[in-house]
Amino acid sequence: MTQYLMAVHGVEGQEPPAAERIPAIHAAVNEFNKELQAAGVWVFAGGLEPPHTATVVRIEDREAVLTDGPFAESKEHIGGFWVIQAPDLDAALEWAQKGARACENPVEVRPFQAIPEG
Repeated sequence: MTQYLMAVHGVEGQEPPAAERIPAIHAAVNEFNKELQAAGVWVFAGGLEPPHTATVVRIEDREAVLTDGPFAESKEHIGGFWVIQAPDLDAALEWAQKGARACENPVEVRPFQAIPEG
């Protein structure tokens, strides 16, 4: 089976959900997480703090240089993710549809690279 990253995308400046919707969204995501676990496809998941909390580490002349803020200057950012293990892309896309409904945000699906044997 292949592992897939299901990345939840947010758009900076886009109107956030109304405060009264947030508990329902959290409940839906918790139910979705339970469904992933019960199906045996769950590997790991997490929500991320806002992009302004990021620190970027670069190596310049063999020295680490740290800068505040996200790596990419973009209005779109990853707000959270799931890592699942699914038999194929079609199965991963089915899970992503359920995840997008639960979190009420777009979900990007990408397979992990195969690890070379040896």
